[in-house]
Amino acid sequence: MSTAIPDYSTDPFFGLADEWLETAPGELTHYHDVGQGEPVLFLHGSGTGVTAAANWWLNLPALSAQVRCIAIDSIGYGQTVVAPGTEYGIREWVRHAVRVLDALGIEKTWIVGNSLGGWLAFQFAIDFPERLLGIVSMGTGGAKLTKALAGHSNPVLTEAGIRKTLETFVVDKTLVTDELVTLRYHSALNDTASDRLAEVVAARDRDREALPLDFDVLSRLEVPVLLIHGVQDVVIPVSRTWELLGVLPHADAHIFSQCGHWSQVERAEEFNRVVLAWLEQRGATSSS
Repeated sequence: MSTAIPDYSTDPFFGLADEWLETAPGELTHYHDVGQGEPVLFLHGSGTGVTAAANWWLNLPALSAQVRCIAIDSIGYGQTVVAPGTEYGIREWVRHAVRVLDALGIEKTWIVGNSLGGWLAFQFAIDFPERLLGIVSMGTGGAKLTKALAGHSNPVLTEAGIRKTLETFVVDKTLVTDELVTLRYHSALNDTASDRLAEVVAARDRDREALPLDFDVLSRLEVPVLLIHGVQDVVIPVSRTWELLGVLPHADAHIFSQCGHWSQVERAEEFNRVVLAWLEQRGATSSS
C-alpha cells in the first residue's frame, strides 16, 4: 500500500472497526467490513459531517449476521483519502464504488443506499448493471430541491447548525443526542480542513440538474428493488418513492409512519428486520 494510512480510529460510539483499501493511485478508501456471505455495499447520504459509520452504525451489526456488509466513505466524505485532482459527482462516486468492488475482488453486489446513496445505487444500475444483484434505497436522492434540501447546499458548520440539520432527518428529535452532534461536527471540520465540502456540495447539486436518473433505462431494470421511505420525510418527500414505483418493474416499497428521512436510524430495529426478510426472500442471506 503506497498511500499512508491516516492516524485515525472511528469513535467507539459507533462500535465499528476501521479498514483501509488502496482503490486507485493516491486514493485510500476508508470502510467497515463485517459479516460473511453475499456482499452488500452500503452507500451513505450527503448530510454535513456524514460518514459510513454515522449512517449505518445501528444496522451493520444486525445485518452482518446474515450477509457481508461493506460500508464505505465515498470520495470527498469521511476519512477516505483522495488523489490530487479528484473530481466529484454522481458518476465519480459510482466509479469509486466500482473501484472498491474491484479491489476487494467482488464481481456482483447488492447495494443499500440512503438518500444520495440511493441515487448512486440507481446510477450504478444504469452504468454497471452487470455488477448489480439488487437495490435497497431509502429516501432516494436526485429529486428536485425542497426547502430542506436547499439547506444542505449552505450548511452551518457549528454544533447548533449540525443539530438543526440532523433534526430535519427525524420525527423523534431525542435521537439527535449531544454525542452524535459532536461527532458529526468534528467530521464536518475534517471536510472543511481539506476545503472539499464546497466542491462536494456543488457537484451533487450540479448533477441534480445535469444528470437526473434516466427513467427510460430504469424502466428496463431487471434486478429486484426495495424502496423505503418515512411518511414525514421533509428532505425528500415520500412522493419520490411513488414516482420510482411507477417506473421500476420489480420494485417493492415499505413506508414507515411517524418517520423522517433517517429511517435506518429512527426505525432501526424494524428497518433491519424488513431488509433482512427482503434479502432472504431473494436468496441473499445465509439462512436462505
